Amino acid sequence: MTRLAAIASRDSICGRDAFLAEPTAGCMLRSAEDGDGDACHALGVAYSTAPETSRDLIEAHKWFNLAASYGYTEAGECRADLALEMTSGQIAEAQRRARMWLSTCRRRAA
Repeated sequence: MTRLAAIASRDSICGRDAFLAEPTAGCMLRSAEDGDGDACHALGVAYSTAPETSRDLIEAHKWFNLAASYGYTEAGECRADLALEMTSGQIAEAQRRARMWLSTCRRRAA
């Protein structure tokens, strides 16, 4: 069992199609804007374990990258596992999105 599969089976919000449309996702995004590594990690898990039709590896990698930057150690491990399924172009796009997110959030905080 991969680390992501283990997390998905442990976490009650993981892999649920409805998660990203629920108010919970909005709360997670607001927490992520405040630099909450747990919220970023939860978003990464939700995007990476969603059903195939709504799974988004680039967004998942972005959120795991952000969570790792906030000190959430497990997120770095999940990001590495996920990268094995991605092309170098997808990883580059995920990193670009993470940088944009950080840039945007820092401007809001200032």
